[in-house]
Amino acid sequence: MSSSREPRRPTAQRSRATTPSSAAAAPGSASGARPRPSDKLNPKTIDPFAEPPRSPSAFAAIYSKGGVPCRLVHGSVKHKLQWERPPETIPFDPLLVTLAEGFKETRHPYTFVSQEGFKELLMVPGADEKALPVLPKLTVSLKSALVHSDNGVFERGLNGLVQLSAVVGPSLNSHLKNLLTSLSKRMMDKHYKEQVTVALQKLEQYGGKECLGIIKLKIPTYGSIYS
Repeated sequence: MSSSREPRRPTAQRSRATTPSSAAAAPGSASGARPRPSDKLNPKTIDPFAEPPRSPSAFAAIYSKGGVPCRLVHGSVKHKLQWERPPETIPFDPLLVTLAEGFKETRHPYTFVSQEGFKELLMVPGADEKALPVLPKLTVSLKSALVHSDNGVFERGLNGLVQLSAVVGPSLNSHLKNLLTSLSKRMMDKHYKEQVTVALQKLEQYGGKECLGIIKLKIPTYGSIYS
């Protein structure tokens, strides 16, 4: 009886053609997969409590573009400004006005740069003559700061007003009536009554008797430093 067996055939390998190639990445894999439309709605990528990005303010935009020729230098004790060129060579128009506009900033370093830059620019030789032509623009910027709801903005505006008065003296008197209303309102706040009173005394000192009359028209309860 023939019992010859047929030779064993090699076991057929599983066809790899029936399965996706390992080189072809599955959807969503890291190897160049296209994002799915549903990924945009994934709640893990959306923070409903995140603050919307704020557009830069006018002063911040000018500062970032180099329109304010000074930079903040951080010190171990206090900060200071480094000017790109001597401040006495810089025209007050528009820089002094730009710095006054910066009083409305509430973020660092803009708060420091605007306040310190304004003060230092008013200290250069001939600052009184340079400031006179831009007084109308400066008073508009100062008024915006003085009526601001933020206390820090108001204080920077008040300091700037006193600094400007010390430089231009009685020349500021004709512009004061547009600024005193906000000071009168702040005097009703016991937290600012003394600070505003001191500022008014400085304005009277630098502006003379004419200034006293202007102050009394807006703030009748003010007492002269000479009385």
